[in-house]
This record gives sequence, C-alpha cells and structure tokens, in this order.
Amino acid sequence: MFDALLTWTDLTGQEFAILTVIVFVAGVVRGFSGFALSAIVIASAVIILPPVQLIPICWWLEMTASVLMAKGGWQQADRGVVMGLVIGSTIGVPFGLMLTTSISPDTSKLIVLVLIIGLAMTQLAKIRLPFLATKPGLYGSGFAAGVATGLASVGGMVIAIYVLSQDAAANKMRAALVLFLFIGSLTSLVSLLWFGVMNWTAVARGLSLALPTTIGVIFGQWLFIPRFAAYYRPVCLSLLCALAGAALIRTQLA
Repeated sequence: MFDALLTWTDLTGQEFAILTVIVFVAGVVRGFSGFALSAIVIASAVIILPPVQLIPICWWLEMTASVLMAKGGWQQADRGVVMGLVIGSTIGVPFGLMLTTSISPDTSKLIVLVLIIGLAMTQLAKIRLPFLATKPGLYGSGFAAGVATGLASVGGMVIAIYVLSQDAAANKMRAALVLFLFIGSLTSLVSLLWFGVMNWTAVARGLSLALPTTIGVIFGQWLFIPRFAAYYRPVCLSLLCALAGAALIRTQLA
C-alpha cells in the first residue's frame, strides 16, 4: 500500500518521510501562531521539490489548516478588511504564478527563499508602514499578497505586515490571518487550475500530507497560550529565517 502511495505521489520513500515531518512541524507553527505554514514548508522542502510543485501542495495544507481554524477567525477578524485583502489577492495571484511558471527552477528557488527571508526580517524588525492603513494600502497589500502567493505561497506573511501596521491586538491579527488564508485559498484555486499547476500529482501529494498537517495544527492549537502570544511570532520568524537561510546556502552550493 505504501508503494502505491509513493507511485501516486511520485516521491521516494525518503522524500515522503521528510515531507511528512516538515508539514507536521509547519502545522504546529500554524496552529499556535496563525501563519507561516506554507513559508516553513517551502523554506524546508525547496531542496526536494521546486516551488512550482510545492505551491499546490501548500494549497491543500493551508485549506486543511484553515478549515480547522476558520471559526475563530470569522468571529474575531475585521471581515470588511479581510474581504478587501482577498479582492486584491485574487487579482495578484495570476501575476505571481505567471512568473513562477516562466522561470527556471533554480531561479525560482532563489527568488522564493530571498522573498521569505526578506518578509520574515521585515516582521522581526516590526517595520510599520503608515500608508498601508489607507484604502489603497488595503487593496495594494492584498495584491502584493496575491503575487507572493503565486510566487511562493507566502501571501499570509505579506498580510501579517499589513496587519502589523494597524496596531491590532495579537488575537485580532491572528484571526485576520486565519480568515484571509481560508477565503484566499478558495479564490486562488481558480488560478492554480488555470495555470495547470494543480494537477493530479499535486492533489495526491496534498491529500496524503493533509493528515500529518492536521495533527500538527491540532497540537499547535493545544500549545497556544494567550499570555505567551507575544513570543510566538519572533520565535517562528527566527526559525523561518534559519530554515530559509540554510536552504539558500545549500541550493547555492549544490
């Protein structure tokens, strides 16, 4: 049965085992921080698969996590703001996918890892951009998140920068990210299908990795303690920088 699974996913046993561990850890981080699932998966797994193959896998993983966490996001998030971000993101995703599917895998890896490190460092530095609090800033942030989603499935990190500029409470920031990732995943599916990125192999990989992701998210939610919320983000971002940096060095030395 395991051999059939490997055939279905077009992976070796070692690759599947490594990916299982990666998505579990990423699920744990998503469960208690509300973001970074896709970023951690891509930063870690880019040495196994190119970004263009990881993006549709991450779609399934994000959707799995979002279904588990959507209730809290809908209750606490500013739904008007989230919908504005989703509109911008829906327009931006095809542009990111257009670039991802038109460049070489090596160049794509380089762009993706640099983008992840840059976004993580921006959040670690707690850089606030006042213009993001305007209407153009709202839709512009959504568009940038869509492009980032198409490039590396890291639109949630762009949205985190937007939410940071609003001086929102930690629970509202987490709720906005959760709700955006849920609704944004639904709208981005159209683009993934249109570009042929979401194929049967991607579906097989996504579904087979959904279970360890689910276990990770549930475990991460159990670990979430509100009084420690201020520490979760810097720890996750530092981990993300380390993973992306290590992958960047490895890809450049390969």
